[in-house]
Amino acid sequence: MALISLVLINGYAALAQTPDTVSQDSSALKIPEQVSVNNVFIIGNEKTQKNIILREMNVAPGVVYDWEDFLRILKTDQQRIYNLQLFTSVEITPLFVEDEEVELLVSVKERWYVIPSIIFDLADRNFSEWWINQNRDLSRVNYGLKLNHNNVGGRNEKLRVMGQLGFTQAFDLTYSIPYIDKEQEHGLAFRINYNTNKTIAVKSAQNKQVFYTNENEEILRKNLGASLQYTYRGNFYNFNYLTIGFSNTKIHEEVLTQNPNYFLNDSTRQKYFYASYNFKHDRRDNIAYATQGELINVGVTRYGLFTNDDVNETEISLIANKYFRFSDKTHLVTGISVSSYLSSRQPYTLVRGIGYAPDFIRGYEIYVIEGQQTFIHKNSFRYKLLDVAYDISKLIPIEEFNTFPIRAYLSANFDHGYVNDRNHIPENAALTNTYLYGYGLGLDLITFYDQVIRFEYSVNSQQEGSFFINIKAPL
Repeated sequence: MALISLVLINGYAALAQTPDTVSQDSSALKIPEQVSVNNVFIIGNEKTQKNIILREMNVAPGVVYDWEDFLRILKTDQQRIYNLQLFTSVEITPLFVEDEEVELLVSVKERWYVIPSIIFDLADRNFSEWWINQNRDLSRVNYGLKLNHNNVGGRNEKLRVMGQLGFTQAFDLTYSIPYIDKEQEHGLAFRINYNTNKTIAVKSAQNKQVFYTNENEEILRKNLGASLQYTYRGNFYNFNYLTIGFSNTKIHEEVLTQNPNYFLNDSTRQKYFYASYNFKHDRRDNIAYATQGELINVGVTRYGLFTNDDVNETEISLIANKYFRFSDKTHLVTGISVSSYLSSRQPYTLVRGIGYAPDFIRGYEIYVIEGQQTFIHKNSFRYKLLDVAYDISKLIPIEEFNTFPIRAYLSANFDHGYVNDRNHIPENAALTNTYLYGYGLGLDLITFYDQVIRFEYSVNSQQEGSFFINIKAPL
């Protein structure tokens, strides 16, 4: 029996051919013009249910495929299975039982799904904000406990439970199940969260957040939120999300002395219902750090569904990214991000612009540029310096952790954009309503369980250069 294996480790595929070890004929394996699949077998899924994996596969038994199309489909099937983020590696092996008939062996290596962890992270927007603007203040650290269960019943359900103290005291509970129907098209998720702060950003000046703490260090803000999300996935790459939620925020009266327009209603309480619809087309080869494919996300959110709600606002947004792979070592990433409010003023709780996730321009990490319309175009040309995986089974004799992969990319970056502030706030005029850009070099590290760390030196359009550390891929 001859094997042709497609192996996906850490999100990227490699093709290997093994000659027929049963036959005495030493000639090369004859590749058929067409092939059909008899059966699909899955091994290694000790926790994950078989139907969750089969949902990501386009190859079907009984269908005749041209050989080149067959290999292409297997590769995309692998990528989709890996992008479930349930496995550290995926291997699909066609086993020839006849000249033009195969059986597929899908071999997966599962991740560790139950991950209790200690929270110790920064409350600020990014590391550079904390390091530069907040003078490395350790009181701005969050700490607590978190439990992530990424595959509760083997159906790719996600459970998140978090209890946090420190700069922000918070409790968060999230549960999602991707499919609630036999056809695996409809899913549900719900979330409830509560948080309090003794120090909050009350406004911005000179394009930086202004924080306030009163003399008695009293709680300045309390927020309770809840949401329910319905998901429809009609095909492999298109996702539809409909979310209904509620937000109730209470602030200390001293907040209004710092910013009388914090809520825009001269009140210390803001409560409203909201609804949003998002359409996502996601064809990336690796959702954590893509090198090929495309991502489109279009959304509209209505804040305030009833006449007694304290907010009356509509927001529209668009993200469109394209990933061009030129070779195994080089690829180009380019993407735009556009968002707009329909009205001219928003409560500070809904403020948007460059500097607030996910919108940023490299070189402006320590700034917030606030307004009603935002346009950003980000670009990175990347060269792969390193792609290795170390066997650490002697140190950690647990199968889910015994391989430590490291990929490193050198990136050349150029971002530019614009924020339109209809109110022309004088203290922020230096960076609003003007063309902004940033450029520089970076080193991207992708390691265990697709964790991304970026080290970048960037120069902005004010000719300010600085070194920045960021988590997650920029686009």
